[in-house]
Amino acid sequence: MSDRTPVPEFDASSLIADCVAKASVGSGSQLVLAYSGGVDSEVLAQGLASFARHNPQYRYLLVHVHHGLSSNADAWVRHCQSQAAKYQLPIEIRQVKVKMGPRLSIEAQARSARYEAITSLMAPGDALLTAHHLDDQLETVLLALKRGLGPKGLSAMGEVQAFDNNKQLLRPLLSISREQIESLATSQAIAHIEDESNQDTKYDRNFLRLEIIPKLKARWSSIAVTASRSAALCAQQQAVIDEEVSKRLPSYIVPVSQGNGTALELSDLREQGVNWQLLLLRGYIEYLGFAPLSQVQLEQVLYQLLDARVDAKVELRLGDTLVRRFRGRAYLSSVEAEHAERINAPILEWDLTPLLSPDCDGAGGVVQIESSEAELRLSVSEIKSLQVRMLSQLDRVRLPNADERVTVRFAIAGSTRCSPHNRQKGRELKKLWQESGIPPWEREKVPFIFYNNVLVCAVGYWIEKAFVCRDASAGLNFKIVTRNSSFPFTHHQP
Repeated sequence: MSDRTPVPEFDASSLIADCVAKASVGSGSQLVLAYSGGVDSEVLAQGLASFARHNPQYRYLLVHVHHGLSSNADAWVRHCQSQAAKYQLPIEIRQVKVKMGPRLSIEAQARSARYEAITSLMAPGDALLTAHHLDDQLETVLLALKRGLGPKGLSAMGEVQAFDNNKQLLRPLLSISREQIESLATSQAIAHIEDESNQDTKYDRNFLRLEIIPKLKARWSSIAVTASRSAALCAQQQAVIDEEVSKRLPSYIVPVSQGNGTALELSDLREQGVNWQLLLLRGYIEYLGFAPLSQVQLEQVLYQLLDARVDAKVELRLGDTLVRRFRGRAYLSSVEAEHAERINAPILEWDLTPLLSPDCDGAGGVVQIESSEAELRLSVSEIKSLQVRMLSQLDRVRLPNADERVTVRFAIAGSTRCSPHNRQKGRELKKLWQESGIPPWEREKVPFIFYNNVLVCAVGYWIEKAFVCRDASAGLNFKIVTRNSSFPFTHHQP
């Protein structure tokens, strides 16, 4: 007779039902399973199939991501497609390219690519199911300790979490051990794949899973449960901190002058104790959607922002996050976004002929119109275009004469004399920038429209008085348009 303790059984379908109820997933929403075909996701997929038979009010989708990192990847795709047919659940296969490099973590890059591929198939209100379990939680806590993270990091994973534009993340198996999952798969003969990379201990999670956690469990059999309890306590404490930060933070955030986005007011931050300074700075970084900084990095940023000389140029690059200081305010932007925003050329010629009315007389006279849906766009960077529409309302400049060449120019001389329509007197450009509080790195991104060599307008800021349409005649309205991108933009709330 065996003295082995029986492994507790569980019902994945019931666990899914509990999570869906806790998350209040609305009828008609889609339940999306991150489906690798490994034993964990296979057990969850079977449970989802059972749940789906009794809950037709939801839509269902399995998503398998082909990373192209294994010679077996194509076979894994065929396995997942075959299993999905048995479960009678729809499946999407997404092939991604994982960024590789000497300073890049393959694990992190694969996870990021997988996340983007899956969430691209989701809409607000949908829920993503992942097969994370109790032992994964222990691994996450140990990795957080290794990285020196605080309560937020140690709170690890939650069973139900909101994420990414009103979506829900559900982890129905978070209270279930790896042993329970493998036992159920064996007893029910659930077919699954084995990823050979899971045996490679050069990856931190595999090292913990294969070499460290078995020894910990041999000494303390309930360590996964107690670590999960500690994580829950950290999450509870972090929730209180987050609630308080969310109440305080808005009073430190100010809109940027003449544009979209925000900055952090440093004079107010300086009045707080150092612990609250760190919490508020961390909260602002999270609010903008940037990757969290380590405690050492936060302290370095805080020192530079608050203690560097008033006339010192503060510009710190930390991963993809760029932190600058200007006139007592902190500005955060993405290095990748700034690279994509670099202008194509300092001077761009623009042919507006396709937009102009055939009734133009060639000397500025035009037919009266209410509005026009027609528009032209000129690409000025990888992610930004300059849009022009012909309107008889809103702020607009007069149409160019037949002999006037239209150009778009950037970074024009600060000594350029300007006569903005919204000022009584003209001034040099550099004085206008200083007056408006526009940071230096933003000034070079502003497009200026010229007719021949005469300044017409600074897009988004002013129109030169001599070129303003003051009656109901048609004119041109210029606007910068940003195309969709996967990274946060300068000053923009995500």
